[in-house]
Amino acid sequence: DGDEPMISIAIHGGAGVIERGKLPAQAEQAYRASLDVALRAGATVLAANGSALDAVEAVVRVLEDNPLFNAGRGAVFTADGRNELDAAIMDGATEKAGAVAGVTRTRHPVSLARAVMEKSPHVMLARDGADRFSLEAGLEQVDPSWFRTEERWQQLQKALAAEQAQASATLPATAYFGTVGAVARDAKGQLAAATSTGGMTNKRWGRIGDAPVIGAGTYASAQCAVSATGWGEFYIRAAVAHDICARMAYRGDSVRAAAEEVVLTVVPALGGDGGVIALDASGRVAMPFNTEGMYRGTIDADGKVRTAIYRDGD
Repeated sequence: DGDEPMISIAIHGGAGVIERGKLPAQAEQAYRASLDVALRAGATVLAANGSALDAVEAVVRVLEDNPLFNAGRGAVFTADGRNELDAAIMDGATEKAGAVAGVTRTRHPVSLARAVMEKSPHVMLARDGADRFSLEAGLEQVDPSWFRTEERWQQLQKALAAEQAQASATLPATAYFGTVGAVARDAKGQLAAATSTGGMTNKRWGRIGDAPVIGAGTYASAQCAVSATGWGEFYIRAAVAHDICARMAYRGDSVRAAAEEVVLTVVPALGGDGGVIALDASGRVAMPFNTEGMYRGTIDADGKVRTAIYRDGD
C-alpha cells in the first residue's frame, strides 16, 4: 500500500440503493459536483493550517446546506411531518466529542454538536434542550421550513401510503440513505470525524439513529477516524465506528482490514447494511459498503479530488 496517496479528507453522502443506470446523468453530475465542493471546503481549511476538527465541520456544513443530501436542508421527514436532525463531531487528538439529536431549528447541526463539545460539560444533548442550548450558544437559527424540500415531503407521503397498504411498520430499504459525514487528517497528523443526518423517512417516537451516537456512527482517536452511513439500528448494536478503531488499536489491523470486516461481515450478519469512511493517522483510507452504492469522495495531500458513487469504484 506504500504507493497510495496520503488522504487528507474523505467524505460520504450516504449509502443505499443507488444503481448505475437508475440515477439520471444530471443527478449523478450534481452529486459528484456537490461532493467536490464539500471536499474543497475542507481542503481550504487544512491549507490555511486549520485542524482536522475545523476541516470536518467545514465539509459537513456545506453538505448540510445541500438539499441533495439527507442532512440539514433536504432532511427526510418524520411520520409527524417534521425534520428532526442528528449530528456528532469528535476530535481524535483529545477524544473529546459532541452530539445532538432531534434538533429542529439549527441551520448547521454539526456546528451545534461542536458547541456541545466546547461550550457545555456534556457530550450529547437532545430535542427541546438541544434547541434551547443552540439559541443560548448563539448558533444560526432558522424556521423549521428551511429544511423542507418537496422531494422529501413526497417520499414521506409514499412511505405512509405503503405502510397503510401493508398494514405494517416495516420501512423500505430506501428509507435511510443520505446521511453525510467527513473524516480528516491535518498537517500535524491529527484526526477528526463528523456526521450529520435527518435520520429515516417516516421515523417515529423520537427515533435516533447511529450518527450522533459516539462509537456507533461517529468516532475518532489518535490513530483512526470513522463516519458511518446505513441502517442505524444495526450500527448502534455493533458499535461500528468504535469497533473499527478498536480492531486497529488492539489487534493491529490496517484501516482497510478493520473497516471491511466490520462493514462486510459483522453488520450483514446482524441483518443491517450501509458503509463507512475510515482514515488512519498515515492518511490511508477505507470506504467499504455493502449496498448498491455510496456517495463518497477523497482529496489527497496534493489536492487531487476523486469522487465515486457505484460499487465498481466509479
